[in-house]
Amino acid sequence: MNMRTLIIKLGASGDVVRTTTLLHILKGEVDWLTSDANVELLEGIKGIRVFPWSRRSELRKNTYHLLINLEDTIEVSAEIRHIEHKSLYGAYLAEDDSHSYTESSRSWFDMGRISRFGIAEADRLKFQNRLSFQHLVFRGLGYDFRGESYLLPPSASSSLAGDVAIVAASGSTWPMKRWAFYDELAEMLRRDGLQVNCLPKRKTMKEHLADVRNHRLLISGDTLPMHLALGSNILCVTIFICTSPWEIHDYGLQQKLVSRKLRDYFYRRTCDPAASTSVSLSDVYKSAIQMLGETRWRKTATS
Repeated sequence: MNMRTLIIKLGASGDVVRTTTLLHILKGEVDWLTSDANVELLEGIKGIRVFPWSRRSELRKNTYHLLINLEDTIEVSAEIRHIEHKSLYGAYLAEDDSHSYTESSRSWFDMGRISRFGIAEADRLKFQNRLSFQHLVFRGLGYDFRGESYLLPPSASSSLAGDVAIVAASGSTWPMKRWAFYDELAEMLRRDGLQVNCLPKRKTMKEHLADVRNHRLLISGDTLPMHLALGSNILCVTIFICTSPWEIHDYGLQQKLVSRKLRDYFYRRTCDPAASTSVSLSDVYKSAIQMLGETRWRKTATS
């Protein structure tokens, strides 16, 4: 009997990208329910059918052997009550309408917003955790994570290219992700004779993906472009101010620079002005130069 799986991962965009690693281990047919905005990141990946949230009712006619729900909202958990499935990994609504999650998924959801321990203990567990998202979810599904790569769609074309791509912007959810010294860093690297581009906002994610792929190194916070680079074999210098550096598997491509006050800022959604300067300009610059030397070594070794 052909295995049929439904993955529910709506957002954020970077989290959708890292979830594509599951496609290496899932057998048979795979459907994916995501946000309308993130459909673009999944369309074009071989072997899956992608459904936007606005068309979620189409899934109610199907029966799945396995449903993987990686969302933690009541709205999504209520929706899976209408989707027939034989096995579940992740969040759901119990018969008494309490929001819960399966035992198999506790290593991930114990550290999240619906943790059975409450948010304070969830954040403490998250700070102590040293396993990547992939290690945790693969284990819960009965597999070992062995470095399976991200899967990305084909990118659009872009004329923007250079040595270093910088992404200074960060979403409104985590205001403390924004680092203070991107402009100064760009100027220092340009004085070294490097072509440095601050990536612009694009109409489509595939155009943004093309911009990332046209550079040797990406410097950013813990954002979607970081995941696009990791999935495109592009080296990264990544600044972690308030989110977990340990949940990100580096694939041998990433230098992580972690705020010396990470514990103080950890998963806080408020903004402390001091957070933006808690990783030094000199440390990021030195890491960038080191990683650019690595790209030259790689090119020589493979030529």
